[in-house]
Amino acid sequence: MRNVGPGERPETDMVSTDGQLESPSSRTVLLIDDNPAVSRAMEIAFRMAGHRLETATGPEEAFSRLAQRRYDAILLDMNFTPAESSGEQGLACLARIIADDPAACVVVITAHSGIRIAVAAMKAGARDFAMKPWRNAELIAKVDAAIARSMPAHPQPCPSPALQAGQPPEPARLLGDSPAMHALRDLLRRVGPTPVGVTITGGAGSGRTLTALAIHAASAQADTTPLRIDLRDEAAWARLDQARGTAILRHPDRLGDVAQARLLDCIPPGLRCIAIAHSIAPLDPALRRRLATVEIAVPPLADRQDDAVLLARHFARVAAERFGRPDGRLTPAAAAAIRAATWPDAVRGLALAVERAVLLSEDGVVDAAALALPSPTAAGTSTAASEANFDLSDAERVMIEAALREHRHNVTHAAAALGLSRGALYRRMARYGL
Repeated sequence: MRNVGPGERPETDMVSTDGQLESPSSRTVLLIDDNPAVSRAMEIAFRMAGHRLETATGPEEAFSRLAQRRYDAILLDMNFTPAESSGEQGLACLARIIADDPAACVVVITAHSGIRIAVAAMKAGARDFAMKPWRNAELIAKVDAAIARSMPAHPQPCPSPALQAGQPPEPARLLGDSPAMHALRDLLRRVGPTPVGVTITGGAGSGRTLTALAIHAASAQADTTPLRIDLRDEAAWARLDQARGTAILRHPDRLGDVAQARLLDCIPPGLRCIAIAHSIAPLDPALRRRLATVEIAVPPLADRQDDAVLLARHFARVAAERFGRPDGRLTPAAAAAIRAATWPDAVRGLALAVERAVLLSEDGVVDAAALALPSPTAAGTSTAASEANFDLSDAERVMIEAALREHRHNVTHAAAALGLSRGALYRRMARYGL
């Protein structure tokens, strides 16, 4: 240990959350690989080198983990299904990682004959590649070197308190594989790097704030923390006086004409504004020009196909980590119920239901009964009511079929999973001809 001067702290080893000693230079690495044996071996090797390795078995889990934290490096296998060797799966995953975070440090892993794939990955933004089979020491050295190349040679001072404390900005990744979400991400990548004013519209709980943060993360001010102001609180407007960089302004559509004119006068020149509103229709034309040069509508969860199930798995994993529960796993019946349900408060409502189910489960398994599915909203007209009943019947049939398949047509077990008595389930089976 070097000698330390007055006021300095000695550079001692640190103890990690799992009791292992970590050096001050330890790194956290994400491995994306579907082979459990490889994952176990590499976890040991990286731990012996003083690093922490977390594993994702495929792209869906990887994007879930990347949405929760930033990793110093990402080790990416290029194939995730048996007998697949084209590398297309890995290249698609790499493209999404780099598009979401151009600064991501990715090292790809390819078969010995996969030099073509490795070259394509390097052109797509990977920092280095390793060929199978590898020596652990050489692989770790490649990762360390890639991380070192990714770090700025002369860090610039940053006004953000979080960044001054050494904490990188929180990741802002939009999860979802539906066409609507692919289109949204593509739009954000085009608009984000520009200084244009953007207003994000959509329903409450649909992910408008996360979308705003994703736009900021794609901008030139990504290394700063954006100013956030709820415009319904007039006392908060004073923070606009010296604002620089980016400001996220909530609810400009809730202001009257006079307040909108005052807001326009309060916004400093050069401030990049990202507004969050239900609609841009109530905005005065002058304010709309300043805040909504581009309107980005966040798609409702109902228009996102199977994204609800993907998001539920993400929320289950996060809740399991947060509450110290076993890994949250959705049963087929639960997945079918999530897919068929209409969630009040959209994504936020789904997250609440899944978190509660994981917390209350004994073994981390989330079944349909544990989700406390929302009741259908009462309809205002007889026609709407009949349509709602028809939709509810379709959803109920799907849930029952999934529960019966899951429990191999054991009616007692399926009824318990659905929160029904055996008699009630038999009546519903008769109704739907099951």
